[in-house]
Amino acid sequence: MAIRDPYEVLGVSRSAGKDEIKSAYRRLARQHHPDVNPNDPTAEERFKEIGEAYAVLGDEERRARFDQYGTTDDQANPGDFFGGGGISDIFDAFFGGGNPGGQSARRRNGRDGEDVQSSVVISLADVLTGVRSKVKYKRAVKCSACSGNGTESGVPPETCGTCKGHGVVASVRNTFLGQVRTQSTCPTCRGDGTVIANPCQTCRGAKFVETVNEQEVSIPAGVESGSTMRVPGLGGDGLGAGRPGDLYVNIEVEDDGRFERRGTSLFTLLEVSIAQAALGDEIQLAGVEKPVAVQIPAGTQPGTPIVLKGEGLPPLHGGRRGDMAVQINVTIPTDLSEAQAKHLREFAEMRGESVPKGQDSGGFLGGLFGRKK
Repeated sequence: MAIRDPYEVLGVSRSAGKDEIKSAYRRLARQHHPDVNPNDPTAEERFKEIGEAYAVLGDEERRARFDQYGTTDDQANPGDFFGGGGISDIFDAFFGGGNPGGQSARRRNGRDGEDVQSSVVISLADVLTGVRSKVKYKRAVKCSACSGNGTESGVPPETCGTCKGHGVVASVRNTFLGQVRTQSTCPTCRGDGTVIANPCQTCRGAKFVETVNEQEVSIPAGVESGSTMRVPGLGGDGLGAGRPGDLYVNIEVEDDGRFERRGTSLFTLLEVSIAQAALGDEIQLAGVEKPVAVQIPAGTQPGTPIVLKGEGLPPLHGGRRGDMAVQINVTIPTDLSEAQAKHLREFAEMRGESVPKGQDSGGFLGGLFGRKK
């Protein structure tokens, strides 16, 4: 099934239950429905992607196949495009419940809290094991002076005259299924169901004040730089029956000059001497968490890669660690003594090779290898 990770599309964790998945789907379906975004050419494709993701996670068998293999090996058909629940799920998500010819369910009275963002920087070693890290962020909480009702001296707010306290207004729309009754947030009270005549002096009628929070979050092993982790319920407070917002943590992995990372694989360079490359050796290389032994075979050529199985990084959702590829670089000495140069000439002569004459540079090497007469 050629879709993005459905968990990422719906913004839920792999341990999310049915209710959380369905709630996320309904919220996103309402937000990205093409009728709500008539001027956005990408809305239809995004709406379809959300439906396809729910088609996988809303079906236990298909979800299990995706969790195990990373694909469902099938295509969503029109009957299960909305996650096995048929067209009723999309009406429930977009119109607040009910069926095409009936009355929509009454929307809950309240407003969802705002999502917030923070960021954290971790090391490559943290990627190997996972880490708990503290993040700071700003969020809106209910004003303590007015207990979140927005009025001065605790006087209850007035019922909204536009929606009569329901928080939503109804309208009849023509769709491909005929006329349907839809609900939308009241433009006067923004879904609160009330309006404020005498605003609170502390929050100025906003019902919320901004605070700085510090929260410890668990960063999973295998995470990549640029990833975003969602922590449900740690965003701004909701209003009335509204749910709290979510915290999104942007993760940056510090560069480690020793390694180049490509997914779960690590690449590094190892300098060896001519003698080590020719005769072979065992060298201790500093790994991510501890030294690892690198076996240099006799006769190793410059640029030769040596793969250390399982010395890379783990995948995000668990499994076998990747490999570390070590590229061998043979170091050529630049400060030979006269005796060392003599031994090299003798070595070349013993192997039947052309004996180097050296360079007549007038410098140290020129004197080392003999000047032209």
